[in-house]
Amino acid sequence: MPPQLLPASAAAFAPRASSVNVVLGSKVEPWLTQTLKRINKIKRPLNSVPQHQRCLTETLSSPNAIWTLASLQLPKAPQAELKKDPNPLIEAIFNYQDLHLEAYIVHVDMVLRNEVAYKLTPETIDSLIEYHKDVYCVDAKANTYDWSEKEQQCKKLHEEFVQAVNKFVYRTHASALEGLEEDGAGELLGGRSEEVKNIILGLLKPLLPPPPKVVDVVRQPPLLPSSPAGTAIWSQSSTPATLSAPVESWKILPSSPSVPSTSADSGASIWPTMGVSEVQLPSPPPAFSQPYSQPYSTAGLYYSSPVVSAPVPQLPLPSMLAPQCGISMGYNSFGGWDTRYQEYATTM
Repeated sequence: MPPQLLPASAAAFAPRASSVNVVLGSKVEPWLTQTLKRINKIKRPLNSVPQHQRCLTETLSSPNAIWTLASLQLPKAPQAELKKDPNPLIEAIFNYQDLHLEAYIVHVDMVLRNEVAYKLTPETIDSLIEYHKDVYCVDAKANTYDWSEKEQQCKKLHEEFVQAVNKFVYRTHASALEGLEEDGAGELLGGRSEEVKNIILGLLKPLLPPPPKVVDVVRQPPLLPSSPAGTAIWSQSSTPATLSAPVESWKILPSSPSVPSTSADSGASIWPTMGVSEVQLPSPPPAFSQPYSQPYSTAGLYYSSPVVSAPVPQLPLPSMLAPQCGISMGYNSFGGWDTRYQEYATTM
């Protein structure tokens, strides 16, 4: 890509040069020759490249060689000070103004880039800076919330706009010289004015408030009852009133109705504390059957499905087992009774 060479007059805050830098190729385009003949009041010879270059340089270096790049319609005052009128036409006349973006040519290159460069006039730059300070910044501050560095941020925004508008140089194809008029003035053709308008409006940056600070939420790990801090928390919790008194281990009910209770008053100490509503019945309730129970047993208070009970075998009584134990222990191997057994029996 060829280097983008611009004269010193195109730099920011640089004054307009007395002569425009014009570079033509070895062959002049026919449209440029016709344009120069059209704008010159005095017929000048245009038979060579140096003649074209001299004529174009003198024409563009004239103090009256001011081009109108575009026109902007901007409000005259901040939004809070604008007048209200039922007639939109009267409201537009009193509240808005047309700002013409005027510029002069600082560079013409038909060798490397085939382009022409424009720089805004000091009057246009001053008008844009005044609008940005008195209208745009006031509306920007009114439309944003307050923060500690709001005023400093607004001043910084205005300073950046001042730098940007002074550095602004519009570069376009050299064919834009077809809009050249008498005395070097001119107007952009072919939709280039809309492009300039969008670029200038793009220099109006919004006033952005600082982003919200992200607060790191530190979550405390859950305290276990075994920890010292957890012990204090658990100790403060009150015992619900619905809980019954502690039950001794020897009074716990059996887990199966078929197991007899070991205490006669076990059912009387626990079952009266339970209401009828606390007993959960299956739906639909199965057929009721009275399971096998022994005296003083709480198994009969359960509602359960019928239990098939096997016949209980008759266990031998201790009196029936005594003779057998005597035979096994007191009968000797010689077929007679052991005297030690008889002596023990007599003593008993």
